[in-house]
Amino acid sequence: MIIGYHASHEQFSPSELLQYARQAQGAGFQAVMTSDHIAPWSARQGNSGSNWAWLGAAMAATSVPFGSLSIPGGWRHHPVDLAHTIATLAQMFPDRMPWIAVGSGEALNECMTGEGWPDKPKRNERLRAATEIMRALLRGETVTARHDGFAAEDARLWSLPAKPPALYGAALTPETAEWLGEWADGLITVLKPKADMQNLISRFRKGGGEGKPIALQLQVCWAETRDEARMIVWDQWRHAALPPEKLANMRTTQDFDNAVQDIPPEAMDEVIPLVTRSEEVVALIEEGASCGFEKIYVHGISRDQQGFIRAMGRDVLPAFRNI
Repeated sequence: MIIGYHASHEQFSPSELLQYARQAQGAGFQAVMTSDHIAPWSARQGNSGSNWAWLGAAMAATSVPFGSLSIPGGWRHHPVDLAHTIATLAQMFPDRMPWIAVGSGEALNECMTGEGWPDKPKRNERLRAATEIMRALLRGETVTARHDGFAAEDARLWSLPAKPPALYGAALTPETAEWLGEWADGLITVLKPKADMQNLISRFRKGGGEGKPIALQLQVCWAETRDEARMIVWDQWRHAALPPEKLANMRTTQDFDNAVQDIPPEAMDEVIPLVTRSEEVVALIEEGASCGFEKIYVHGISRDQQGFIRAMGRDVLPAFRNI
């Protein structure tokens, strides 16, 4: 099992995150995961650097593997351009980008180009079509394809990695997980109650994902007291209390801040684990492993990333060194 560090572009500047990625490797994290945002979920988070520019610098400054979420549906990233970027990084850093996760996206990050935002079935169609273009290009094929929203005309990548990254699918619901099972190379999801995670994995397997790898983004807030942890989450990650359809369809950071302004701090107890002891974090990782996740990326919600990384390296990661 690989335990990785999630680098949150929404909460920290690119230069800060570069420092944290180095520190995470030094603390014993075995990998790093990022996501591809152009806007934060809340003005309180205050950042959102370019994920792809940052990855080049971060991979040069470290030696661990990296994975990232990407949205190839043709709004902000054309699938040919995104495949070109991924191939370049994977060629420069062999075996350091084992997977990229593709998703249907959020209006928050995709609608700045001025294009309309379709419903989920239409976004799924674009996701699958775009992913197949990327997959073929990363295999070295020449691609001509047309889809509503993007096209490729005799597209070819000339600088290819020896081994292209696997293309995982990102899912928040069992329905999406089952749909991904047929065609994605693996699955990534976020922490939920154990029964919900098991159901989501089962639906992925049912859809055709039997034997494919599964990864987890484990969000946690670790502080001196539960009250302190609760207020950190309420300040930084309150949007986690919103249903998936709202997360996907709101268009601006201000929309999110407006939508969560009446959510009380006590609601955070139901959406993000609030922990005060290392044993609680160990138990959460063990629970994820018991569900079958081979890769678990821990996202510490706190603004004190240095303290979080130190505590993980001292009190949590050593418990898994022989696994």
